[in-house]
Amino acid sequence: MNNIYDTLILGGGPAGLSAGIYCARAGLKTAVIDTSMIGGTPVNYLEIENYPGFSSIEGFELSEKLEEHMDKFDVDKFSNVEIKAVDLVSDVKKLETLDGKIFEAKTVILATGAKPKKLEVKGEVENIGKGVSYCAVCDGAFYKDKKVVVVGGGNAAVEEAVYLTRFAKEVYVVHRRDTLRADKIIQDRAFKTDNLHFIYDSVVDEIIAENNHVTAVKLRNVKTKRTENFQTDGVFVYIGFTPNVETFNGQLEQDRNGFVVTDINMRTSVYGVFAIGDVRVTPLRQVITAVSDGAVAGVYASKYLQELKVQEGVMS
Repeated sequence: MNNIYDTLILGGGPAGLSAGIYCARAGLKTAVIDTSMIGGTPVNYLEIENYPGFSSIEGFELSEKLEEHMDKFDVDKFSNVEIKAVDLVSDVKKLETLDGKIFEAKTVILATGAKPKKLEVKGEVENIGKGVSYCAVCDGAFYKDKKVVVVGGGNAAVEEAVYLTRFAKEVYVVHRRDTLRADKIIQDRAFKTDNLHFIYDSVVDEIIAENNHVTAVKLRNVKTKRTENFQTDGVFVYIGFTPNVETFNGQLEQDRNGFVVTDINMRTSVYGVFAIGDVRVTPLRQVITAVSDGAVAGVYASKYLQELKVQEGVMS
């Protein structure tokens, strides 16, 4: 049996939850579908300090509050869904799951987010969970009194490096440039942390492991070209993100990195399909912008459906 909705929202992070709220407020029959648990990336953040209204809030708590808000409305939620195929180009959009369920709607809001970008160096993939991690909150406690390396220079890298100093004896941030990209307030906090150190103008060329666990990284100075094996017990990678577009890749306009192109109303190149949050081309990937995207998409999905009804009425 098909599940027919006005709007399908693919992704249950802050963007998707916000869109769910606005779609439901507009009276649309709405479903939020996620391939994992509802909540999105923020559940892995210990603290969020730049969301208006909260000087500091745990990522899990903020996601929980957003979900509780949406739950006040009649929105269907489906988590841990294994998606077989997504058809965005037909007039009636369709999502098919591996267990045979089919969801249909005239509008789809893509809120699938993005996953951490990999270094793409020797020793990385084979050592995930053996010293290579992309989540300090998830794995930081395993490195108590140890030495770890954080790769990156943006907000996420520096914030997570500061968090890791709670456990690790020494934390080293490796950044390819000679200055950090993180916000000044985050940099100031980092520079005041005694056991946090910085290795500039350097990249990781290889992750080295012995006895099934990371023991070192091969560093290369981008200016002098000098290389060295730097001992470490773990490597945390924060160098950006890759969009989660596998289930619908190529069906709509995307940039060279795969992010979905939208206009200011979150409309994609396919009629009736909107994209919000980290999956779209955007100048800023933050919880506040994701929530804003969701609000815009919810409003314009409703407008699109109203226009569709008018057109159908004229044609009939």
